[in-house]
Amino acid sequence: MVVFREAVRLGCAVAVCGSVLVGCTSGGGGSSGSSPAKKAAAGTTAGPSPTAVVDIDPAGLPTTSGQAAALIRDVIAEPAAFGPGAVRRTPYESDPRRWPVLGDDCVWQQRALPKNVLATLTRSYEIPASGSKGPLRLSAVVTVHRTPEQADWENAEVLEEMMRCPAQRLRSDEVITSLNNAPNSFGESGNGYADDVLTELGAYTGAEVGGPHPYLWEQTRIGPVTLAVSAKGAEGWSRADLFDRLREPHSGMRTRLKSAIDRDAPEPEAPEPDAPGPDGSAKGDRR
Repeated sequence: MVVFREAVRLGCAVAVCGSVLVGCTSGGGGSSGSSPAKKAAAGTTAGPSPTAVVDIDPAGLPTTSGQAAALIRDVIAEPAAFGPGAVRRTPYESDPRRWPVLGDDCVWQQRALPKNVLATLTRSYEIPASGSKGPLRLSAVVTVHRTPEQADWENAEVLEEMMRCPAQRLRSDEVITSLNNAPNSFGESGNGYADDVLTELGAYTGAEVGGPHPYLWEQTRIGPVTLAVSAKGAEGWSRADLFDRLREPHSGMRTRLKSAIDRDAPEPEAPEPDAPGPDGSAKGDRR
């Protein structure tokens, strides 16, 4: 969500999984601080550590903040990915040293980046008002955690925050309400491309656009990396419109992430040929 709620998220906390949601991922590993997301509410229990199931080469993953920041810039969406008319908003990029935390009062605020995150970046976009349609606010977020467990816990926090704060204030003049989440782990409901997928739906109201209008947040986890996109609706935009605008930038970031990891993975060393035996055959050649 965008204050920057644009930076976030199932390692299903037990209290959440047993409640209103349709599915759960494998459990989270606990994080310090919150995530390009937020802080977990008190009283939940983490499940077992998640297992990465998406086929990526761990050797290609970043291990330093500098490498993670470079990976993010390779992956994060440009305005054109959101379709015709999409432009940069101001500010276009978030402060990479900070990320959003949902306070006990259900108000989003910026805090220092926790140590379990190598790097994160949020970009903000807009499709300006035109004709019968108001301005559509969009975002993309990429966060690189140190471990898959920490990234999984980021997703768990999103679910927990929804239970704790079904209405959340993004800024002084923006609020999202009626939040609900639909999580799916790999192999569930068509998810064949990420360790976890999370879709959050709600209603958005802002001083400029009125409301309530549709609100949508989509996030995937691939190993230690989370990728998210969001849309805050306005007059003339349906929920289906929001899904359409987010589909391409979200899938494009997943594709670029996997390509970048494969590119950065070292080439495997070729095995040395066996030395020939006395009869000219290779050692170990069992015929």
